[in-house]
Formats: sequence, C-alpha cells, structure tokens
Amino acid sequence: MDNVQARSNADKLMLVLAFTLVFSVMNATMFNVVMPIIREEFGVSASQVSWLLTAYMIVYAIGSVAFGKLADKYRLKDLLTFGLIFFALGSIVGLVATHYWMIILARVLQAAGASVIPATAMIVPVRYFPPEKRGRALGTVATGLALGTALAPIVSGLITGFASWRFLFLLSVLPLLVLPFFRKYLDDQTGAAKKIDFIGGLLLGVTVALLLMAISMGNWLLALIGAGVLILFIIRVRTAEEPFIQPALFKNKLYSYGLFIAFLATGMNFGLPFLAPQFLSGVNQLSPAMIGLIMFPAAIISAFMGRQGGKLADERGNAFLVYTAVGLILVCFITLSIFVGLSPYLIMFLLVFGNLGQTFLQIAMSNTISRTLTKDQVGVGMGLFSLLNFIAGAVTTSVIGKMLDVGSSSFHLNPFALKDNAYVYSNIFFVLAGVAVMIMVLYTLQSRISSPGGLNKRLKVSGK
Repeated sequence: MDNVQARSNADKLMLVLAFTLVFSVMNATMFNVVMPIIREEFGVSASQVSWLLTAYMIVYAIGSVAFGKLADKYRLKDLLTFGLIFFALGSIVGLVATHYWMIILARVLQAAGASVIPATAMIVPVRYFPPEKRGRALGTVATGLALGTALAPIVSGLITGFASWRFLFLLSVLPLLVLPFFRKYLDDQTGAAKKIDFIGGLLLGVTVALLLMAISMGNWLLALIGAGVLILFIIRVRTAEEPFIQPALFKNKLYSYGLFIAFLATGMNFGLPFLAPQFLSGVNQLSPAMIGLIMFPAAIISAFMGRQGGKLADERGNAFLVYTAVGLILVCFITLSIFVGLSPYLIMFLLVFGNLGQTFLQIAMSNTISRTLTKDQVGVGMGLFSLLNFIAGAVTTSVIGKMLDVGSSSFHLNPFALKDNAYVYSNIFFVLAGVAVMIMVLYTLQSRISSPGGLNKRLKVSGK
C-alpha cells in the first residue's frame, strides 16, 4: 500500500472511530440525565445511583488497558469485533432488567465490551499518524467524544419523554453497523506478543472498587481491605514477569508528572456532566427532556470545536491550549458556584465555557503525554493514561455522590442567597475551580522542567 492510500485509510479510519466514540460516550453519559428517575424508581441514594457510572468506569478502565495489551498479540480488528458484539449483548441485559443490581450488571457487561473503543482511540492516532499531525487526529477523537456528550442528554431526554429509560440500552447496538468499516481500514499489524497479567488487572480492579465502595458507604473496613489489596497489587507489579502496569514507565519523570496532572484534569472534567443533571433536577425541578435541552448547546459547540482545539495544539502548542482551557473552565465553575439554582437559561450559557474548556484540556493532556513517551513506550504508556482517566472519573462521581447524600450544607462558601439545597452544589463547584487552578500551576511547572533549559538543569543535577 502506497503512502497516499495509507494516509487516506488513516483519515477514513479516524472518522469511523469518531462515529463509534459517539455511541461509546453516549452510553457512558446519557444515564446521567435519568439518574434522578432511576434513583426514585429503585429507592436508592445519590451515592448508590452514582454506581451506574462508577461501575461502568472501573470496568472500562481495566478493560481499556487489557485490550491495549491484547492488541500486541491479536489484530485490532478482531478485538473490535469481539468488543462491539459483547457491548451489544450487555445492552440486552439492561433492557430486560427488573432490579437495580441487574442494571449495574448490565453496565458492567457493557463496559467490558465497550472498553475496546478507548483502547483503539489511543492506539490508532499514535500508530497511524506522525507526531506533527497527531494533534489533528486527537482533535477528531475529541470531536467524537464531545459529540457523544452533546447528543447524550438530548437523546436521553427525548427517549425518556416518549418511552422507558430502559430503551437507552438499545442505542449501544448501533456501533455494530460500522464494524465492517473497521475491518476494512484497519491493517493486520500486531505488536510483540507478551503475557497479560490478568491477576494484576483483577487486583487493581478490586482495589479501586473497594476504595470507592468505602467512600460511598462510609465504611472504614472496606477501606482497610482495599488498602490491603492495593499492597498485594504493588507486590504483584514488582514481581510479575509482565506486570499489568509497567513500573519502568515511572522512571520517565515527565510522563509520571503528566499522568498526575491528567488524573486531576479528568477527575475535574467528570464533575460537570455528573453534577449538572443532579442540580437541574433537584434544585430547578426540570424534567429529563428539559435537562437534555439545557445541556445540549454547550456539548454540541464543544463537538464542533474539537478539531479546532487539535489545530491550536499543533500550531500554538499544548501550553497555550491548556491555559485557554483552564480559563474557560474557571469562568464556568466560579459563575456556576455563584448562580447555581437560578435561571436554567443562564446555566445553559455557562455550561458552554465548561464543556469547551474540558474538550480543549483533554486534547492538550493527551498530546502532552504522548510526546513524553518513546516509540516503544507509546502503547503501554497511553494505555495506562487511559486507565487512570477512567479511574479518575470513577473516583470523582463516587466522591461527589457521597457529598450529595448530605442534601444541604450549613457551610456556605457562596455569600449570595441561594435555595437551601443549592449550597452543596455551590461548594462543590468552588472546590472544582480550585482544582482547575492547581492544574494550571502544575502544568506550568512541568513545562519549565521539560523546556531545553529545564532539561539541561535536570541533567546537571543528576550528574549526567
């Protein structure tokens, strides 16, 4: 295959991948809009209903790394075939579920199959595009993610308005339509086959699940057990021949530092789509259909601006995109902290800043971290990046869900008069704004370290 044909296939592959990501993200986020309905129907708390997203993210995280490792042994097109079929089967379980535990089971099964999609989204831009064009490829990925986020609330609201929320599960069958295109445009390339540490992956999954359950249930015993399993996982990583997470990666200080910043950024980003439906329902008393309409403009604008964000990363640098993103996010979080519970149309306007900032920040961090890795580290390194992203999302939703269980707050960071049940949301947004400032400071420090002068300084200190 000549270079022109290869580039053409790579571009077409990115479009197919973006389409698939739309449904993957929709499946993860469209249940946010109906969480208040599910919470009422099954009589569960805010922290318990957050497991609709938390359980999905835990399995999604572990699965994305597992599929990334399997891509070294098997063709990516075959892994996608298995994953998308399993994704659809999990949806059928959700459609016929009659108990809350069955809904959680369906989400876990969906995540086990859908986790092939983020693994593919991390591998394809790196494998098929050179570094100087990777920003645009990542921009296409971000467009798919943002478009899925945009469509999720409106589709969720419309379906819930005309039928049961259970029919949301049927949308996850649609990615099967693009499976023939994946098989056409993906090549037969595999990496060097290695053993997969399923024991390590299981220990990591159990650790995260136990610690998040400890948070949501306020159970110190679960926290202690989780800490014990974490110790076993660390021992496993240090002794296994091919550990689930490669400890050698952390010798790359810029990569490790970038992972920490990305963990904070992703956790912060998950706060907004989880919180918005909660306060629009609980404080503004909006229906799922109206919540979808309020959230739609911000998400669709972010979707169309995704590729522009990728171009900015290529042309102006990742730092410029990070500072722009954090500025937009701060405008959103600070104003939401002040005005939460007021006019839904004001909220609709403010969400534009937050969604756009989150999209830009995601592109910038993906691009930044990919450039800290050598060619032989890219697969494992970006897989770990993806893993920590989803764990960050699971942690955020679990912690915020527990905070929402309180229902109100006697501690008011906002001096303005709000409805009693709005103060807890106001406080959370204020804290998230503080996290945004921390991300900007940490990224500035990383940029100085990674600059030529900073690198020379580090080499002198290390004596090299």
